[in-house]
Amino acid sequence: MQSTHVPKILVVDDDDGVRDILLQLLKREGFQNVAAPDGEKGRTAVEREKPDVALLDIRMPGMDGIELLRWIKGREPDLPVVMLTAYAEVRQAVEAMRLGAHDYLSKPFDNHEVVRVVRRALEERKLKWQLREMSLELRGDGYLEKLMGPSDAVRHLAAEVRRVAASGFNVVILGETGSGKELVARAIHRESHRKDGTFVPVDCGAIPETLFESELFGYEKGAFTGADRPRAGKFEAACGGTLLLDEIANMPSACQAKLLRVLQEKQVYRLGSTRSTPVDVRLLAAANEDLHRLAREGDFREDLFYRLNEFCIRIPPLRQRKDDVVYLAKRFLDITNQELKKDVRGFSQGAVEAMLDYSWPGNVRQLRSVTRRAVLMARDLVTRRHLGLRDEDGSLSEDGETETEDLGEPWKDMSLREMVDRKVGELECRVIVGVLGKTGGNKAEAARLLGVDYKTLHTKVKKYGIRPGERKSLHD
Repeated sequence: MQSTHVPKILVVDDDDGVRDILLQLLKREGFQNVAAPDGEKGRTAVEREKPDVALLDIRMPGMDGIELLRWIKGREPDLPVVMLTAYAEVRQAVEAMRLGAHDYLSKPFDNHEVVRVVRRALEERKLKWQLREMSLELRGDGYLEKLMGPSDAVRHLAAEVRRVAASGFNVVILGETGSGKELVARAIHRESHRKDGTFVPVDCGAIPETLFESELFGYEKGAFTGADRPRAGKFEAACGGTLLLDEIANMPSACQAKLLRVLQEKQVYRLGSTRSTPVDVRLLAAANEDLHRLAREGDFREDLFYRLNEFCIRIPPLRQRKDDVVYLAKRFLDITNQELKKDVRGFSQGAVEAMLDYSWPGNVRQLRSVTRRAVLMARDLVTRRHLGLRDEDGSLSEDGETETEDLGEPWKDMSLREMVDRKVGELECRVIVGVLGKTGGNKAEAARLLGVDYKTLHTKVKKYGIRPGERKSLHD
C-alpha cells in the first residue's frame, strides 16, 4: 500500500448515535469513512468501497454482525474486522474471534482504544500485503525450497510437485499435522495450467457432518430451514481452478459416495435442486493418516481412494529434515520482527542446538509458534530458555545462558488483553494435551470430557499443533 493512501474505515451499526460518534472520531484521526445502518448495506459497502478496516455491530436487525463477518471472510479474507459489542455479548465476541475477527470493542467505547485498535488492524493489513508481495516474488524456480527449506528432502518434494503439476491428475498429499500439506497443494496449483483459476481449500475436519453436502455442493433457496438465498458450494467456487480437501479422512461415508459420483460425472447437484451444474475442478486431497490403510480397513471408501490417488506425495516430517529447522526458524524470526517492530538479532548457539535436538511433533506449524513466542519474549537474542522446549523427561532444557531478556517486561510491548490471551492460550493447550493423554488421543471422548463440541476441539488441536498421544506436545 502506498504511503499516500488514506485508509478507509467502514462502520456498520444500526444505532445512529453510535455510528455518528465513531465517524466523527475517525474523521478527526484523518481516516476516510463509510457508514452503513445494517448488515445488507454493509455488505454492499464492502463490495463497492473496498474499505481497509470494518467495524461491525454484532446485534443488528436482518443480517447481524456475525453473519456479515462470515460473508466478509469468505469474500475478502484479508479485510480486518473489529466487532462492536455490548457487555452482555462477550460470548458472541469470542465466536467472532474464532471466525477470524481481528479484535472487538466493548460499548461504551474509550476513544483512545478505538483509535489504537483501528491502527493496529491497519498494520496487520499492511503486513499481509507485504508478505503476499514476498510470496509473489517466490513463484519462480525454487518456490518450495525458499518456503520450506534447503534440504535434499525438500528438493525431491519440489521435483515431484513440478512433475505432477503439469498433468491433470488428482493428487493425494500425505503428511503429519503441521508439515505443510496446504503449501504443497498451493505449489501444485501455481505450477499448473490452472494457476489463473481459484484455489479453494476446505478443512474437512472443521465441517459438521450435517453441513458437508451443502458446503461442497451448495444449495437452493428453501432447501432447508434458514436457506433464504441460493448459495454455490466449494466445487462451483473452484470451477476452472483447484479444490483442496484437507483432512479428507474426516469426511462422512455418505458424503464420500456423493464425492465419488461428482468425480465420475463432473457435475454437482445443489441441495434442493434437480438440475445439475457442470464443474471443471482439479481435486487435491490431503490427510495426516495413511489413506490406503484406512481404505483397506474399511474406514475410507476404497473406490474413492483409487479415484483420488492418481499420484501420491508424502511430505517428510520436520524431524527428518534437520537441514530445514534453522533455516525456517530464521525466516519466522524475520517475519515476526517485522510484525512486532522488533530487532531480535538471531539465535544463540544453545538455542540452535536445542532446536536441532528436538523432535518437533507439531512440525513446521509448531516451529513457527515456538519461534514467534520466543521473539516476543526476547530483546536481543533468542536463547534456549526463550524457546521453552522440553527434554524427554519433561524438564525444561537449559544451557546456563543468562541473558537479561529471560523475563523481560511484556507490558512494554503488549496490552493487558494480549498478555491475558497469551497466558490463556498456554493454559488451554496444556489442558487439551492432558485430556487427550487420558483418552489415548480420542478427540471425541476428550471433547465430551471438556464439555465442548468436536469441531471446537479439532480447531484448537490444529491451532496449537498438538499431536494426540504425544505428551511432549504439552511443551511446544
